Amino acid sequence: MLHGDGGASVIDSENQQNNNGLQRPPEPSQAQSAFLQAWQRRKIAELEEKLETLESGRAERERQTNYYLAQGRGIRRVITLFDSIEDLVTKNDRRFDDNLNDEDTATFDQERLHTGYYILTKTLPWFLKKSSDMEYDDYARMVKMLRQGADGARGDDMSKLKTLVANWVNHELKPNPLVNPDDKHSRRFINDTCGKLLCPAELDWNSPVTKAGIRDHSQGHTMTDLSFPAFLYEKYTANLDNLEEGPFRRKILVQGYKAVFTSPSSAKDIEGDGDGADIIENNRCTKKAACGIKVKKHVAQIIKMERVTPRLIAYIACQVRFALSSVMSWWTVDGDFDYIQFWRSIVDFFERPPSQEVQCRVDRLLEWWTRKVFGRSHHENLSDTARSSMSVNALARQRAQLDDAAFDSN
Repeated sequence: MLHGDGGASVIDSENQQNNNGLQRPPEPSQAQSAFLQAWQRRKIAELEEKLETLESGRAERERQTNYYLAQGRGIRRVITLFDSIEDLVTKNDRRFDDNLNDEDTATFDQERLHTGYYILTKTLPWFLKKSSDMEYDDYARMVKMLRQGADGARGDDMSKLKTLVANWVNHELKPNPLVNPDDKHSRRFINDTCGKLLCPAELDWNSPVTKAGIRDHSQGHTMTDLSFPAFLYEKYTANLDNLEEGPFRRKILVQGYKAVFTSPSSAKDIEGDGDGADIIENNRCTKKAACGIKVKKHVAQIIKMERVTPRLIAYIACQVRFALSSVMSWWTVDGDFDYIQFWRSIVDFFERPPSQEVQCRVDRLLEWWTRKVFGRSHHENLSDTARSSMSVNALARQRAQLDDAAFDSN
C-alpha cells in the first residue's frame, strides 16, 4: 500500500527525468531571463541596422540608376545617334596616343568621333571625372545605364513621330488616301505622298518612270544614303546646279525638331521666325503657375539646349525619314538605305565645310534654325557699339553732355 506523500515523491522524481534518465535543468532564474531578453534585443537591433543599411544602399543604387538613365536620354539626340560612349572615349584616347592633333593627319571619321567626345564632355560635364575615379565594374554599369537611357529616348521619339509625321503630311499635302497614323505598313513607296517625300532629291517623283524605277529597284533608281531625300529640301525639290540651295529648311523637319525638343503643341507654330518669342526664357519665367503647381519642363530645358546644333538636325532627319518608312522597329539599314551613313553625311555637311565662305552659309542656316525653334532674341549678342547707339543709352549720354555744358558755362 502506497502512502499519499510517498507516491507524490516518486512521481516528482520521475518528472525530473527525461526519457534517457537524465535530470531536467532547473527553471532559469530571473537574472538569466533578463540577460536572455537583453541579448535578443541586441540581436534584433543589429539585424534592423543591417536591414536599414541594405535598404539605404538599395535606395541609393536606385537613385543612381535613375540619374544615369535620365542623363543618358540626351546622348543619341545631342552627341551621336549610333556611336557608343566606349567608342568615343577609346577613339579620343587613341587620338592622343597617335598624336593625331593635326587636322591634316586625322580622317573625317576620326574628327567626327573626336567632336562627339568633346560634345559628350560638354553635355555630361561630370562624366570625365566620375569615370576616372570609378572601378571598372562601376564604370561598366554606369555606361550601361547611360546607353539604356539613350536608346529609351530614341524609342520614345520614334513612337511619338510615327503618329505626328503622318498627321503633318495629311494636313499639308492632303494625300488620297490619307497616311494612316497608326499603321506603317502602307507608307514608304507604297504610299504616293510618302514616296514623294522619300524620293531622292535629284529625281522627279512626278515622273511615272521614276516611280516605277524606285518601286522595282531598277538601275539608276536605287534608294541609298548617297541621295538626300526630297523632304530635306524647302520645296521638296533640289536645284541640281546648286544642291546647297534649300536643304534642311523644310517645314516637316522643323516640326519634328520642335515636337521632340520643345513640345508637340509648339510644332503647330512654325510659320514665322519667332522673333521676340523666347521659348526658353518664357518657360523659365513660368516654372510655377499661379496656383503653385510646377510647370513640366521640356527636353530642351532639361538638357540646357539654347541653340540648334548640326547633330540635332541630323537626329531629327533620321527620325523623320524613319517615320515615313514602313519599317516597324529601329534598324540601321532599310533596304539599300544606311541610316549611319545618312546621319554622318548630314553631320559632315555642317561640321566639315570646305571653305570659310561655306562656313558662313552654314552658320546662317543654324541661326535660321535657332530662330525657328526657339525664337531667341539677340539682345545678349549686341556689341557695345550697337548698344551705345540705341536711343536709351544715347539719351542718357546727351543729357550728361548737356549737364556738363551747363556746369562749365557757370
